[in-house]
Amino acid sequence: MREKITSIHNQRVKDWKKLQTKKGRKKSHTYLLDGWHLVLEASHSQQKLLTLIGVADELDRHADIVALFDQVFEVTPAIMKDIVDSETPQGIAAVVELPNDHELPADRLHGAWLFLDRIQDPGNVGTMVRTADAAGFRGVVASDQTADFFNPKVVRSMQGSQFHLDLVAGDLKKWIADFKAAGLPVYGSELNPQAKNFRDVTPGPDFALIMGNEGHGMDQSLLQETTDNLYIPMPGQAESLNVAVSAGILMFQLNQG
Repeated sequence: MREKITSIHNQRVKDWKKLQTKKGRKKSHTYLLDGWHLVLEASHSQQKLLTLIGVADELDRHADIVALFDQVFEVTPAIMKDIVDSETPQGIAAVVELPNDHELPADRLHGAWLFLDRIQDPGNVGTMVRTADAAGFRGVVASDQTADFFNPKVVRSMQGSQFHLDLVAGDLKKWIADFKAAGLPVYGSELNPQAKNFRDVTPGPDFALIMGNEGHGMDQSLLQETTDNLYIPMPGQAESLNVAVSAGILMFQLNQG
């Protein structure tokens, strides 16, 4: 059974649109998935599925997925465009439960972890989470000045990897101290030829890698707390690499288990 909504002024539509904001997500403890790929990824995980929203044609195409939801709403293309933060909506979206990213995972001092220090571009954050997933990382920790994991642009860029990793909002200094106290290496990243060549690091199963702000790099106080700071030699003439590209090179180098 699905309910039809045709007015953009409907209260449910207004509530769904609020999920584009961090305040709206926090208040409702939910966030929005845009497109079948993300909805399918959510259905294969332990994610709690709350509400499915779609235009008629899309809902008719996937009756098996529609059956997974207790609440299903058929909306107009205009409503779909209004509630999703996308120039070309796919005609399907789902409201799912927002994870508690302040909850510390059990046995967190295990596996490969990526720390994000003031990464502000949502596309970079999402790409790095997705790459961490591909590289076999255990989780990602974001500082308070890093773009929110559940920002619509980050969610779109993560492509479902949020269901495969632990995502945590935390104090990087505390995480660094805990890793070092456990005898685990913490690697910083630095655009400095005097830093350690990343190829000279012996890969290991348990460590943390920190990536810094797009324009300013890592916070100087964090650089002083690491085990080693790593540099990627560049034989070409470019002055620097995009932070997400650098993160991908380092993650696959460090986590080869």
